[in-house]
Amino acid sequence: MAAELHVELVAADRSVWSGEATLVVARTTSGDIGVMPGHQPLLGVLESGPVTIRTSDGGTVVAAVHGGFISFADNKLSLLAEIAELADEIDVQRAERALERAKSDTDAGAERRADVRLRAVAAH
Repeated sequence: MAAELHVELVAADRSVWSGEATLVVARTTSGDIGVMPGHQPLLGVLESGPVTIRTSDGGTVVAAVHGGFISFADNKLSLLAEIAELADEIDVQRAERALERAKSDTDAGAERRADVRLRAVAAH
């Protein structure tokens, strides 16, 4: 069996995804980071962006994450997000409308959230 790490992706309002993985890639304030089994312990601040999880069964889970924290120790990775949505839960047409609306309203925060949702779907 390949080395695995246990991943918990939790948003403020719910548990989004939990399972075994071989690699997780996320964006932090220090840049993109890839975490594999045996990685050095870490604690960081998540930036808004897609999070990619390579599952132990060879699948891929992609989520749009909007801020939060990442923590890794003892082959347990916790992604504690302010907002998180799995790519397959995202309504693409709604996200596209939100992006256009945010651009016309010059709402940088809403524009960033809509853009992250669309990037997560594209990466999925």
